[in-house]
Amino acid sequence: MRQVKPKKNLGQHFLTDLNVAKDIADTVDACPDIPVLEVGPGMGMLTQFLIEKPRPVKVVEIDDESVRWLHEHFPALKEHIIADDFLRMDLHTLFDGNPFVLTGNYPYDISSQIFFKMLDNKDIIPCCTGMIQREVAQRIASQPGNKAYGILSVLIQAWYHVEYLFTVDETVFNPPPKVKSAVIRMTRNEVTDLGCDEKLFRRVVKTVFNQRRKMLRVSLRQILPPEVMDETFMANEMMTCRPEQLSIPQFIHLTNLVEEKL
Repeated sequence: MRQVKPKKNLGQHFLTDLNVAKDIADTVDACPDIPVLEVGPGMGMLTQFLIEKPRPVKVVEIDDESVRWLHEHFPALKEHIIADDFLRMDLHTLFDGNPFVLTGNYPYDISSQIFFKMLDNKDIIPCCTGMIQREVAQRIASQPGNKAYGILSVLIQAWYHVEYLFTVDETVFNPPPKVKSAVIRMTRNEVTDLGCDEKLFRRVVKTVFNQRRKMLRVSLRQILPPEVMDETFMANEMMTCRPEQLSIPQFIHLTNLVEEKL
């Protein structure tokens, strides 16, 4: 069978460097003894190193041509090759509801959606590793006060420790992307309860960062009616801040303040 042709509509950029592939596969070793799910294996560049590890491995691939390639070249995986759309799957059915490591060379255009799904399933994903666009990796790992600090930074770091591991040059892909890539690892922290309404927390974070140049007292009008934003509420020192200045504990406190007014 000839090699799989990268498809632009699926955002496919196949990794061609074996050393980089092995380094990415080895990032799952930080969370040992549990199964691994690889998203978007393509022609199995990472898969070949993952299946050498003493743990169950499943792969999910949406591209029919890649699925055929995997069946031909990785017969040992057999029924563990899942032809499906990761974003639509019920992840609790994969390993009988048990925890697993999520990894992959993620398509750039859906990486953020993948990580939101990770957050929705954080109870069974104690570790997530993989390669994404460098700018997205920098946003996820960014700290308050930086321009890159944003929605992904806050929502992910509220639940995960984030490590920016290494940068990957565009020349090791077919076809080469127009940007550099980066490999990150996210490992669940000790938080079991944010101390605020989680859905409202997400709403507050997304709302204020969607108007990141405005002070909170302005952007919060998208959530709160004017009549409840009284003098006491407006006098809070956070109200004159912009969202990139707030730490995660401050966002939690802000969410509780907003909930009191709703």
